Amino acid sequence: MRDNILGKKLWMAYESLTSRNGIASFLGHDFRDYFLGLVAFKYLSEKLEIFVDRELSKEKLSFEDAWEKEDYKSAIETRSLIELGYFIEPRLLFKNTLYEAKATGCILENLDEALKKLGDSSIGKESEEDFANIFEDVDLYTSKLGKDEKTRNSVILETMRQINGLNFNVEDEKINYLGDAYEYLIHQISNKYGRESFYYTPKEISSLLAKIVSLDKDYLEKVYDPTCGSASTLLELENEINVGEYFAQEIDHSAYNMARMNMILHGIDYRKFDIELGDTLENPIHMGMTFDAIVSNPPASASWSADEEFLNDERFSPYNILAPKSKADYAFIQHMIHHLDDEGTMAVAVPLGVLYRGSREQLIRKTLIENNYLDAVIGLPNNLFYSTSIPVVILVFKKQRNAQNILFIDASKDFEKKRKQNKLRSEDIDKIMYAYNNRQEIENYSANISLENIRENDYNLNIPRYIDTYVERESVDVDKLYFRLGEISAEIKFVNEKIKESSEKLNINLNLID
Repeated sequence: MRDNILGKKLWMAYESLTSRNGIASFLGHDFRDYFLGLVAFKYLSEKLEIFVDRELSKEKLSFEDAWEKEDYKSAIETRSLIELGYFIEPRLLFKNTLYEAKATGCILENLDEALKKLGDSSIGKESEEDFANIFEDVDLYTSKLGKDEKTRNSVILETMRQINGLNFNVEDEKINYLGDAYEYLIHQISNKYGRESFYYTPKEISSLLAKIVSLDKDYLEKVYDPTCGSASTLLELENEINVGEYFAQEIDHSAYNMARMNMILHGIDYRKFDIELGDTLENPIHMGMTFDAIVSNPPASASWSADEEFLNDERFSPYNILAPKSKADYAFIQHMIHHLDDEGTMAVAVPLGVLYRGSREQLIRKTLIENNYLDAVIGLPNNLFYSTSIPVVILVFKKQRNAQNILFIDASKDFEKKRKQNKLRSEDIDKIMYAYNNRQEIENYSANISLENIRENDYNLNIPRYIDTYVERESVDVDKLYFRLGEISAEIKFVNEKIKESSEKLNINLNLID
């Protein structure tokens, strides 16, 4: 995660509010949606005000002044909705909502009105899917915020005060300060709450996926993530390559709203992204479309219906078999392969078991391999993800491959050990990309494996079958080891004698280690 001054200040504010003595300390993980939502509200308010003030600069009127004139109102709202995709009147801007609360001591009613009107302003417009109900997780009247209205009011008021004290630099359009800060904040919250943070893929993994699918390309017209979470993986592509449009789907409501906010706060125009809510496998939204690049970290071994009717679905019918109900990993892969353009690249992070599990999964794996779709298998270190400690692999797929062999990379031993989870370093990512880009064979690290070899192994892709993962261990001085064991034995004997002496004095019978 890049050094980020604004992100660190936001995290300090979050920590102070949720610490033991903080005003929102009882909220814990639930505070995430309120804090992130109010950060987005401040950004959208400032962006709107700057846009309107620039539009009115020739008339030498401010947003507030122009809103008092009937002949300006309609034009201001219309222009804002076309260019930004949303609108709220001046009195409901973040700063004015907070200012009003300072005078009255109450903020919930005005803030609730502001958030609702901002989302509702897009209804019936081109931007409706991008803004409607975007603040639905910021429920100001739930008991989660406090047992009474006074407590809820205090929590929100203090949160807005702390956020208001930070400079988002919205007027500087050349540098997206808040997009990076928002990512940093999501990362820190994920790091703190671990397994509850299924919606966020570590930045290093997202970066690796983005580098793989953008390799040797100058531009990607359409990119896709069918299980986008907070959209952090999808957005990592903008650090690697120019992207025309972003498409995604997400099943979880909170993550879906966060993904839309993340896109907006990264300065992605609402006309350039299409994020849908729903179950990708059971109710796919983007059928009929293909994409130049697909990146994804699907929920590991999730359940799905595996209804026999899906055998008639064009995503699954070429395989004549469905992934098992208890493990949808290959169902997600089949879905993505269907949506991959003939010239596109797909990189997906999946649990290790996908490489070797048998039965239905083996048959799907066989079809993928025999169709020459699988380009590379990249093994990663364990404990890289917030939601699971199990090892994860990246599978790379292409429909039009030049190579006849499949590249295997064992990157499981290259990482920085951290207290909560391990981390891929930049040099680890560079080493993976060097081997992948050059299809380079490196002893104990990477190898090009023929299809015939994989057939002989019954389509089992477990990496140790193809790469010698043995690493020579440091030699052990056996004489020194036996000498130390003798010392330990003598120490035990001495301690036992002392305990026996004491126990005899106290008439206690003890069974001691000899």
